[in-house]
Amino acid sequence: MNTEPLTTLKGIGEKTEKLFAKVGIYNLQQLLHYYPRDYDCYAEPVPLRECRQEEKNAVYGRIVHSPSVKGNQRKSVVVLELYEEPVRLQLTWFNMPFLRSTLKKGSVFIFRGKIQEKSGRLVMEQPEIFTPAAYHELLASLQPVYGLTAGLTNKMVSKAVAQVLERCAPAQDYLPEKIRARYELCEINYALHEVHFPKDQEHLATARRRIVFEEFFLFILSLRQLKEQTEGITNVFPIRAVWKTEEVIENMPYRLTNAQMRVWGELERDLKGHTHMARLVQGDVGSGKTILAFLAMIMTAENGYQSALMVPTEVLARQHYESLCTLLKENNLTEYNPRLLTGSTKAKERREIYASLEDGSCKMVIGTHALIQEKVQYKNLALVITDEQHRFGVRQRTALAEKGEPPNVLVMSATPIPRTLAIILYGDLSISVIDELPAKRLPIKNCVVDTSYRPKAYRFITRQVELGRQAYVICPMVEESEGLEAENVTDYTQLLKKELPGITVEMLHGQMKAAQKNEIMERFASGEIQVLVSTTVVEVGVNVPNATVMMVENAERFGLAQLHQLRGRVGRGEHQSYCIFIRGNKDQETAKRLEILNHSNDGFYIASEDLKLRGSGDLLGTRQSGDMEFQMADIFRDADILQKASEAASELLADDPYFEKPEHELLKKVMKSYLDLENHDIGL
Repeated sequence: MNTEPLTTLKGIGEKTEKLFAKVGIYNLQQLLHYYPRDYDCYAEPVPLRECRQEEKNAVYGRIVHSPSVKGNQRKSVVVLELYEEPVRLQLTWFNMPFLRSTLKKGSVFIFRGKIQEKSGRLVMEQPEIFTPAAYHELLASLQPVYGLTAGLTNKMVSKAVAQVLERCAPAQDYLPEKIRARYELCEINYALHEVHFPKDQEHLATARRRIVFEEFFLFILSLRQLKEQTEGITNVFPIRAVWKTEEVIENMPYRLTNAQMRVWGELERDLKGHTHMARLVQGDVGSGKTILAFLAMIMTAENGYQSALMVPTEVLARQHYESLCTLLKENNLTEYNPRLLTGSTKAKERREIYASLEDGSCKMVIGTHALIQEKVQYKNLALVITDEQHRFGVRQRTALAEKGEPPNVLVMSATPIPRTLAIILYGDLSISVIDELPAKRLPIKNCVVDTSYRPKAYRFITRQVELGRQAYVICPMVEESEGLEAENVTDYTQLLKKELPGITVEMLHGQMKAAQKNEIMERFASGEIQVLVSTTVVEVGVNVPNATVMMVENAERFGLAQLHQLRGRVGRGEHQSYCIFIRGNKDQETAKRLEILNHSNDGFYIASEDLKLRGSGDLLGTRQSGDMEFQMADIFRDADILQKASEAASELLADDPYFEKPEHELLKKVMKSYLDLENHDIGL
């Protein structure tokens, strides 16, 4: 593992090092595994009449009239018109007056950019300019497009990666040759080179397949090892059924659905069993998983034991904590002393919570990763619940178990994963599904539209805000990125502040500090912020019942499972909710996929249909499962590779369960660092 700092590379000083740090790159190893998020393909230039709107086109243009320049040196607009019967295209460049001397009458160039219709005319803004010879050199090539931050360019990342590939010794391939041969996988050094600098689509497909297989293979091996360690362990916390949970169910202002009652029966049976519980409860957004978690916590506390509910964000932890306290108060269950423990808990209160967990007076605790820090000791932790499990690593599932005797483990996930894949991904867990939504929920009304619908959408959001409601607007990127034609949170927030005067618009994204994110979400939850422009960071289950509109820009850039998760942020209150999916292109395949969302609110149906539509041929498609712990692999798009990696892991463990053979020596080291890295990421 090459952990040398980036400053050992030519051209990277302290200032550039800080830019790389913003996207999570601190050493050469991390840089090498910072894979492109997309590829820019330089296609053959097309005649103007064949150009496709809302997509990137390359057009051949002979300059008949010199361009006009308006404005001054500081603020200028260069305008050039291309005409090809019957199409007229306006090319526009901002603050580049020097182009007037480049774009001379009679000269020929290739112009490349996104074509849009504005005020009835076709426009290409800020197009790239190439001589025909220069463009010919790039023809059919794939240029990597990385996730960037302000000041960091694709060129900077590419140059740095090229240096690492050139100067570092070839990596040893830990995948046994037998597995590589059987599954037709390329060698790791070839894969790393081709994923960053692919010769063509075929080379990229070969490289990507190897990396995806590797990510799944390590994940599944670690999962199987954990299963080996935890399967059949005697339940050292004898739990009996209690009347109190029945009373809580009876006192609820609504009836639990049949599916909830069925799954609750399975949880009760597990908790009373002789072996410790290891169960995954899958339920669509809004199916009522949380109340089952609370019932399990009450049953555990009634037996004198402790339980911990761990969630990914502080805002969600606080919401769950408040809901639990309300439920306990309504049922006169005040003796359990529930506590909230997060990264922002003050030192004095933190010490009090530590003490109450150690002496057993606190029977229930809800929190974030703070629950598994070294200083936290439990007296008799009998139940661990992780919410939105896919945001936690494999090792994190049992990190709490190492605080004492192995507790019962309950995993709650709203990610609709088809059962065939869930069995592989959660191989150490029994699976329950809540396949029914509460009858009182109004179904969300959906529409899939193109960018021309935006003004109408803005008017609709304004009307909803006037009615006292709130809205989310989702963009795929934090800020503008070269090479990627997609809306970004930073610019879109400024745009909406102009388009929606008198309405409080703020932004939220993953690059913000935790305290800042919490503050924004608290203000949105309280109603102070009326429109929240965000990346998919809001996907994690925050409950704002007053939010009734979810508008997603560039919906084609998200997977259907992820779009369904985003849609689940609305429709949580008494008012009718709406979801507007805006397509950034006119591709028929995209339209076909998004129509599935338009016609169904059932997450499991959507996931299975998406699986049918997308196959291994979808090389550069959108990642569906953006929050599993994979950098490139995607459980939906790469389902076939997932199955093969599972098969390979089973064969290897059957042949050499402890990696004792000489050919598995390197794999054994890699597995150790893989598990250590996951623990390091959570502060253990």
